[in-house]
Amino acid sequence: MHPINMGMKKALLYFALGTVISFLINYFFYSSENIALDIFYAVAFGFAWGIAYYLDTPDFTLPQKLGLSFAAMAILVLIGTLIFNLELAIPSILKFSTVFVAYYLIASFRGNKSLRG
Repeated sequence: MHPINMGMKKALLYFALGTVISFLINYFFYSSENIALDIFYAVAFGFAWGIAYYLDTPDFTLPQKLGLSFAAMAILVLIGTLIFNLELAIPSILKFSTVFVAYYLIASFRGNKSLRG
């Protein structure tokens, strides 16, 4: 199998697991009044894990990683603003950026500076 395809499959798995785990934690422990907003924030969380994993390869330069992560945050704000409003969309990028930074912080402690393989 082509390495890009395998990386994409694992990135989608990270996205799915991150989304489900985040939603379940928020649903059972924080019990928000707005289930759609909980789902949106969970998707932002999972999206961050998936994008971080996908970009965790030497195939992407640091400027490319930063540019793609900012583009992903812009997409989250746009979608959140269209569905809810700007005030409710902003926390999605806070979740995204926190997870994205955490991913690379954890990776920095590894010898190869990656959480892949």
